[in-house]
Amino acid sequence: MMEYRTLKYFLTVAHEGNITRASEILHLSQPALSRALIQLEDELGTTLFVRGRRHVTLTDAGLLFHRRAQEILDLTEKTENEFKHNPLAVSGVISIGSGEAETMRRLAGAMRVFSERYPDVKFNLYSNNADFIRERLDKGLLDIGILIEPSDLSKYEFIRLKDKERYGAIVPCSSPLAEKEYLTAQDLIGYKIFTSARDSVLGVSAWFGDVYDKLDIYVTFNLIYNAAMLVDCGLGAALTIEGAVSLYKNPNIVFKPFYPEFTASSVLVWKKYQPASAAVMKFLDFIKGSLSDAETCGSK
Repeated sequence: MMEYRTLKYFLTVAHEGNITRASEILHLSQPALSRALIQLEDELGTTLFVRGRRHVTLTDAGLLFHRRAQEILDLTEKTENEFKHNPLAVSGVISIGSGEAETMRRLAGAMRVFSERYPDVKFNLYSNNADFIRERLDKGLLDIGILIEPSDLSKYEFIRLKDKERYGAIVPCSSPLAEKEYLTAQDLIGYKIFTSARDSVLGVSAWFGDVYDKLDIYVTFNLIYNAAMLVDCGLGAALTIEGAVSLYKNPNIVFKPFYPEFTASSVLVWKKYQPASAAVMKFLDFIKGSLSDAETCGSK
């Protein structure tokens, strides 16, 4: 049976790419570390590393195991943190997953007020797109997630938030598109377009209609930050929600909304039938009672 320490050994070696460096970090002799890795491979019945003279790299099986091992360690640490505190006390860590959206500004306002009332509660924020948020929710690695609709909510309890996220594109200030008040679907023909891999799910491609097939989809992205750098370099236009770039103070790019207007709502979700700590339950009760009226943090 795999032990926690063996998983930690494996992840350290995978991260360092070198058994000698990993053994120094783990304060373990190199032969002992090598034996532990060989025993792990024997137990799994597969090779996890390609061993070179100075470096080791993960095999395909090793890449898959790396993901699973990290999830196991994350869940173990989350569980340990929960039980370090009195399960009935309002203390501990609440894990929240979200994409880049304006909704986080309103949630931040609620977190601020909640923290004043319950100073022993801390937060762990995880940023990614909805697919990864749902995956971590389903595995118990997150307590709460924020999703952009439309989204399958059948497995979750949820609070639909009143704020709307406005869709559009960020474009270089030097582009003719920057001179427009808004962008129509036709306006983006002839430009290199950066788009989220989830745009079809969110209805963006449907908004474009027949024009979507005429777009030059140059890059697909997960989160907007790196795509915004490409826009900054003048490579094209990135389709996104306004809240994902509202904090950027970059004079070289500008957000332009779509016309006709296209908006989406956000939902705060948590897994049905999943036991939660007192801190999580108290926070959810607080959100239900106050989020719609909560002051947004740094609102414009």
